[in-house]
Amino acid sequence: MSRRPDQPFARTGRAWSRIARIGSRTGRLAGLPARSQRGSAIADFALVSVILVPLFFGVLQIALIWHVKTTLTSAASEGAHYGATFNRSAGDGGQRTSNVIDDVFGTAFSDDVTARDMVIDGQPAVEVDVRADVPVLGFWGPSISLEVTGHAVKEILP
Repeated sequence: MSRRPDQPFARTGRAWSRIARIGSRTGRLAGLPARSQRGSAIADFALVSVILVPLFFGVLQIALIWHVKTTLTSAASEGAHYGATFNRSAGDGGQRTSNVIDDVFGTAFSDDVTARDMVIDGQPAVEVDVRADVPVLGFWGPSISLEVTGHAVKEILP
């Protein structure tokens, strides 16, 4: 047998064709001992989970902090708008902000709400600042401090 032009390195002969057939049936090269695949899934899972589990919990933690920050921002904005309505004071807006935060996160959530009257571009306004500590490890462990602010222009009678 001679080599075909499209396979310049192909082995020829009866012995090599038999080895190729055996190898194609068993999925391995002939002459090599078969290796067992038992237990490889457990090892693969252990190797992959070392990376995926911390990654999953890291994404979950970022989502928790993002949720707390957006909720605090919304509460500060709502409190500022409430305190800026006619016949209300900045203190009313601060109390409203505290009530919203307590409704969402519970009374055990440590937050510091301050509200004050101020002037923005010559217009009377209300500013509500919220400072809260968010645990870094889920709902326990060390915490980071978040600070958000809400503003609203005060309603006045003409």
